[in-house]
Amino acid sequence: MDALLEPLRYDFFVRALAASAIVGVVCAVVGTYMVLRGLAFMGDALSHAAFPGVVVAYLVNAPFYVGAAIAAVATSLAIGWVSRRGNLRGDTAIGVLFAGMFALGIFLFSRIPDYVGDLFGFLFGDVLAISAGDLVGLAVLAGIVLLAVAVFWKELLYATFDPLGAAASGLPVERLDYTFLAIIALTIVISLQTVGVILVVAMLVTPAATAQLLTLRFQRLVGIAFLIGLLAPIVGLYLSYWLDAASGATIVLVESALFAVALLFGPRSGMLRRRVAAPG
Repeated sequence: MDALLEPLRYDFFVRALAASAIVGVVCAVVGTYMVLRGLAFMGDALSHAAFPGVVVAYLVNAPFYVGAAIAAVATSLAIGWVSRRGNLRGDTAIGVLFAGMFALGIFLFSRIPDYVGDLFGFLFGDVLAISAGDLVGLAVLAGIVLLAVAVFWKELLYATFDPLGAAASGLPVERLDYTFLAIIALTIVISLQTVGVILVVAMLVTPAATAQLLTLRFQRLVGIAFLIGLLAPIVGLYLSYWLDAASGATIVLVESALFAVALLFGPRSGMLRRRVAAPG
């Protein structure tokens, strides 16, 4: 019991717990739609695309959330526009724009006269450095994202499983796609300080992918992903404290371990179970 209560004496750890839980839940909910739509690569792309916004925000002494949000949302909308207007595959537009934006971020970073170590925190995450003000901003953005998903969840679900039927029924599918891209972008902005640009895609995809190995019903899928998104960051944060390891990486490793367990023993895949049951 002392091992569980000891970290709670530190304000920075309590803030980190709250932040990681918020991020985990938002990523799990939005990631469910991403996995069902086959947009896992989009999360990786937009997380990298947010980096130039972070650098510009640093240069003009503005909140990094603002710069990251502008860069990520603009890139997500540009990806949707280029893929539709240019008759390109979505992954092609993603590859071109995310590489260009990340290169822009590196270029701007290289122009800063002195080494700036703080910006590297957004590449790998530093949830323990979250301040009370950061936590408030994160909670506000998370509330906006979850509210948007709650308002449009039926339309997003319909457009996810049957886009042609949704369009035929009169739903503005193109507008919904742009809205969902903006939701993904804001979710990534929320996650940056927790796990960083490099690992954010795991927070988005892994809980939903794990849930998909356990159930096919959408409500259960969201519920299981929600629980993983809530509990895995808390467990990972405690492990990082006890092991003196990187918090973002530890959180992702916990989620990856849960995925491996579901893959080996889950009712849908059950690789080990089938191997044991198979005749010798």
